[in-house]
Amino acid sequence: MAIRGVLLDFSGTLFRLEPSARLVDGMAQRDGAPLDADRYAEILALLTVPVGVPAHLPADLHEAWHRRDLDPQVHRAAYEASLAHPEFGLAEGMAARLYDLMLSPEAWRPYPDAGDALRLLKAEGIPVAVLSNIAWDLRPTFARHGFDSLVDEFVLSYAEGLVKPDPKIFRLACERIDVAPTDALMVGDSAKADGAAVEAGCRFERVEPQATANRPDALLGALRAHGIAG
Repeated sequence: MAIRGVLLDFSGTLFRLEPSARLVDGMAQRDGAPLDADRYAEILALLTVPVGVPAHLPADLHEAWHRRDLDPQVHRAAYEASLAHPEFGLAEGMAARLYDLMLSPEAWRPYPDAGDALRLLKAEGIPVAVLSNIAWDLRPTFARHGFDSLVDEFVLSYAEGLVKPDPKIFRLACERIDVAPTDALMVGDSAKADGAAVEAGCRFERVEPQATANRPDALLGALRAHGIAG
């Protein structure tokens, strides 16, 4: 059966958090040494765990961690508390600044074929929903790269009160683009969270959440694997 609608994950699928050196300029570690972009990426990777809670999260926020993508205030509190852990060695006040950077559209880099994949879907008349477990609005990030007009719907966990892998959020995304789940393809980097689309009746294609420079055409490859080739 032909694909009539596509659901796309955000982080690790369409974009990756890769702030430039300019964006972390002036940020420092506790010993006074400058914080570079690579170290920032390492720290954030340690806080992005597929299951459970980060080892650096204070015990009184463990329960809240599981609700972080439903509540922006909880998300900020959990991440700032984790970033402030002594092991990371950040200077005072850096946790809040680094959290704000994570929300900045400038800090997110699209994968090389993200624009081409979105334009292909638009040209083929296939509606697109960006479906993300996230605690902030992604539209400014897409607008920064001229991708906002290529997305029909944004289905964001904090706005919907649902998170992947709950099958209901995939069904909701399909409803928003007026496509039956059996006619939809979900593309994402997480077999657990995004792969749950199959429970809702969708098809699923996984992409690796590599650095953008190392993944030139995985999105186009995912579309081609399901008969979308222009």
